[in-house]
Amino acid sequence: MNVRQLDISRRTIAVAAALIGTVSLVIGAHAALNMRALDAAKAVTTDQVTGSIGHASRLALVIGNGHYPDAGVPLTQSINDARALSSSLRKNGFDVDMVEDATKDDMVRAVNRLKSRIKRDTVVMLFFGGFGVQAGRQSYMLPVDAVIWKESDVRRQGVSIDGVLDMMKEQGAKAKLVVVDASRRNPYERRFRSYSHGLAPISAPDNALILTSASPGKVADDGKGDHSTLVSELLGNLNAQGSAESVFNKTRVAISRASEGDQVPTVSSSLLEDVHFDAAGG
Repeated sequence: MNVRQLDISRRTIAVAAALIGTVSLVIGAHAALNMRALDAAKAVTTDQVTGSIGHASRLALVIGNGHYPDAGVPLTQSINDARALSSSLRKNGFDVDMVEDATKDDMVRAVNRLKSRIKRDTVVMLFFGGFGVQAGRQSYMLPVDAVIWKESDVRRQGVSIDGVLDMMKEQGAKAKLVVVDASRRNPYERRFRSYSHGLAPISAPDNALILTSASPGKVADDGKGDHSTLVSELLGNLNAQGSAESVFNKTRVAISRASEGDQVPTVSSSLLEDVHFDAAGG
């Protein structure tokens, strides 16, 4: 082998070594990227699973409507009630979607958001504070942009409480809790009725618990405090030990006694198991 051939061989070996080194680096980098991608995927998956379990088990939709253009004065208590109740429910492990001064579109979107998140293990709570009107055998939550001149307008402009309960049932919610603080004299019914007669009885579907601020067909005056009478008593009982049914019944009894029977809330229950507001209680 002459000197020229030896030089070519050395260069060939060097080039081959360089290529091998480059390939190794590429393979190593690719493997590292794959590991990072796998780790990232695991992290995202874990976060999604943890979030879905943590958030789907206790959901609440809280609606406080206070500024109705047709009302003489705003219902400031409804806004205060929604904020205070949302805060209390969050402390008790609920993932709360709170909506203030909701239009019809706002309310429909909020109900649809709730619907999309309900799972088989979900405890769901609905709170509505504002004006409610009975039409036929159903009670309707009224949005702030409702334009109502006759009873048929209530069905078109309002959101049926019974309809929301039916949705919860169809989605398979574990338990359904409803608080309706809307048995107020309102500016709408006098346009097509000689008197305001409160809300219709709300039928509790399977495994449901419902609290309304007055008996069916009755109206209740707002108190003078920052919160309505119903929510003021409810907030005081939420952190007490006991089941949700116990909390609702204590609230009913306290209001009835304080008003000397003038305001008697209604509690309807078809619960098949105990439900607690505190996160530890389930």
